[in-house]
Amino acid sequence: MTTFPKNFLWGGATAANQLEGAYDREGKGLSVADAMPGGKIRMQVLSSEEFDWTLDSEKYTYPNHRGIDHYDRYQEDIALFAEMGFKCYRFSIAWTRIFPKGDETTPNEAGLKFYDNLIDECLKYNIEPVVTISHYEMPLHLAKEYGGWKNRQLIDFYECFAKVVLERYQAKVKYWMTFNEINSAFHFPALSQGMVKSTGGGEFKNIVQAWHNQFVASSKAVKIGHELNPDLQIGCMIIYATTYSIDANPANQLATMVQNQEFNFFCTDVQVRGEYPAYTKRMLGERGIAWEDIEITNEDLALLKEHTVDYIGFSYYMSSAINETNPDSEEVGGNLLGGVRNPFLEASEWGWQIDPEGLRIALNELYNRYQKPLFIVENGLGAIDQVTSEGTIEDDYRIDYLRRHIEAMGEAIADGVDLMGYTPWGCIDLVSASTGEMSKRYGFIYVDLDDEGKGTLDRSKKKSFDWYKEVISTNGEKL
Repeated sequence: MTTFPKNFLWGGATAANQLEGAYDREGKGLSVADAMPGGKIRMQVLSSEEFDWTLDSEKYTYPNHRGIDHYDRYQEDIALFAEMGFKCYRFSIAWTRIFPKGDETTPNEAGLKFYDNLIDECLKYNIEPVVTISHYEMPLHLAKEYGGWKNRQLIDFYECFAKVVLERYQAKVKYWMTFNEINSAFHFPALSQGMVKSTGGGEFKNIVQAWHNQFVASSKAVKIGHELNPDLQIGCMIIYATTYSIDANPANQLATMVQNQEFNFFCTDVQVRGEYPAYTKRMLGERGIAWEDIEITNEDLALLKEHTVDYIGFSYYMSSAINETNPDSEEVGGNLLGGVRNPFLEASEWGWQIDPEGLRIALNELYNRYQKPLFIVENGLGAIDQVTSEGTIEDDYRIDYLRRHIEAMGEAIADGVDLMGYTPWGCIDLVSASTGEMSKRYGFIYVDLDDEGKGTLDRSKKKSFDWYKEVISTNGEKL
């Protein structure tokens, strides 16, 4: 068995908008997540031509408003993480707790105080905080009044936000990420860019412009962080879906190459290498967009080149298959990225194709391309958990999924990949980002709350809790 590095960062990952709740307390403003309706209709509503970020409580429910009440229960939750032996905990800072509308210049002290307490609670147990600055929760005001990230003014607003939190926490937080799953906008810009069809989210030119503005904002955050403390590690974060051609047909092989370039590599090429890749103009041209149509300054390009990220954080849940030659191929779902069914893989209850070997491939592809440390900051199995008559949750299916992916990580380390850590997604049950459901559970910790918002919110340990505790205590030797 491969030996994991001694300082390997075992932990878990969450996002503020999916677990904190307290959406309107102590000065917090509304985020885009607060305007996303609950249930399986979520993506359908966000994709409609009519949706304009207006809340309609008579028509929809909004489970993110309550989350799992982590805002009041964070001490209990972090104590459970510590009991599992977490070396790190990845979470996000809600932009709207610090700047309720996003365009203010004076931060909300009550919001900063909450994260003071949260970070100190982690450090009390020697848990390294890993902070995502922006995780699908930009201020709703910026989406509605400024049109989201296609508006260059957001660079300044984000820089102000990043400066405040980096200055406040740089002495206590070493690991940072600038944007969560920045490449998700390729398929769905509502979450990461705050753009829906009614505000231009259906036009690829706007998505690329928004990316550029985010790239510049990210580089500004890297610059601020490194000037404050050169030891800070500031990374980017993408979705990675290992992509296969369905067969050896050159047309499918070529389509797979293009899919990899555009989805898996474009954002990291810019943020890691510091420049736009050679295929950018063709990517734009295929969609009727000229390079000159994107507002980019020479100062921007110099900033991107000088202030690149220190590591690559990524989520990995599934792989994808490409069949360009058969438009009638059976399609599958999965984490904002579809694809055709791969006959060699099983799928989860939500259609996500389970592929541990694909994680080893992903790690090798990323490391050999960029030679930067990697950090798996999301991975996990969303499933319906049943509570037995004895009150236990026997989630062997989750244990099997995670075990196989950790084995693949070990193989990649043996391949020579520099892997910093592993934070499985939703280490405690929380509201699903894609469906707004509680029934799609990922955690080692069960939260008594259903899709209708009923339940005690009590926490209890699943079988996977003690399993993961042993994985950490043996540094991955006992799976």
